Amino acid sequence: MPESSPWDDIGVPRADFNVRQVALGTAVPCFWGRDAGGACLFIVELHGDHAAQYRKNAVSVNGIDVDLRARDQGRQYLVLALERQVDRDLFEGLCRTLASSLEHATDSASALAVSLAHIRRWKTFVSGRSQHLSIEEVRGLFAEIVFLMELMDRKMSSIAAVESWLGPERSHQDFIFGNTAVEVKSLSGAERSSVRISSEDQLESLNDALFLRLYRLSSLAEAEGARSLNEIVTAVQARLGEADAVETFDRKLVAHGYAPLPDYDEPRYVVSDVRSYRIGGGFPRLVRSQLPAGIDNLAYDIRLETIAPYQCEEAAIFGGR
Repeated sequence: MPESSPWDDIGVPRADFNVRQVALGTAVPCFWGRDAGGACLFIVELHGDHAAQYRKNAVSVNGIDVDLRARDQGRQYLVLALERQVDRDLFEGLCRTLASSLEHATDSASALAVSLAHIRRWKTFVSGRSQHLSIEEVRGLFAEIVFLMELMDRKMSSIAAVESWLGPERSHQDFIFGNTAVEVKSLSGAERSSVRISSEDQLESLNDALFLRLYRLSSLAEAEGARSLNEIVTAVQARLGEADAVETFDRKLVAHGYAPLPDYDEPRYVVSDVRSYRIGGGFPRLVRSQLPAGIDNLAYDIRLETIAPYQCEEAAIFGGR
């Protein structure tokens, strides 16, 4: 969790709540707040009566109380209250991204619609709360999402592309589509000579074609096109469009251990190199079918110089896509 949060300088009131307005320029006022019980709040101020709209689209989220409260002078407040302090960093991420989404709302009715839709999306992440990803896991997930975007670039439908992403479901390879399997790996700028294979199953497949796809990621925050993990996730969510595809994508992110935390706003990566390898006879690998009985749970490194003869064009992976 970041060293400071929006609620740190808001005192706990004796009654009702204390607030501080969110700095972003939204069409409706938004506030960070604390109530008399010390709970962290996020408040969206609405003008008019939106009770019917709220009842029709209300959503419940484990660990977060969502309520529409009537105020004086024709105002209502949509109040999000954190129930468990252990989820404070996740709640902050929800509130910050909600505030950003509300920059595009034009009035109170649209602000409420945006808010409830946003909370519904976040329900998946809150229910799948997990530990923070390591920097290696962040890079690995980033690379897999880059490959997912490449599938969509080649005119695969959104839902087909997302359904081909099987790594989060503990498949031996990260992607399987048609009769092709692809294992995706990321390399940092410091990893110049080898790639880590984390099991004896990753480079063995029942599919006709198996490929290794390597992305070298450079942490260059100011470079053109640089994106954080949060940014590339948001870009894919916006691009998927179809509700079923977005829901499936979010569920797989949760299975991967991801939640849109502020921690993942950095580092920001650019893909500085991409290489593809066709895996077949002679490719240096350890596979389950060839291991002595009793040997299990292998992890090993492959020197890139030794697999140079197996490098292929990306068209071999994507075919006519």
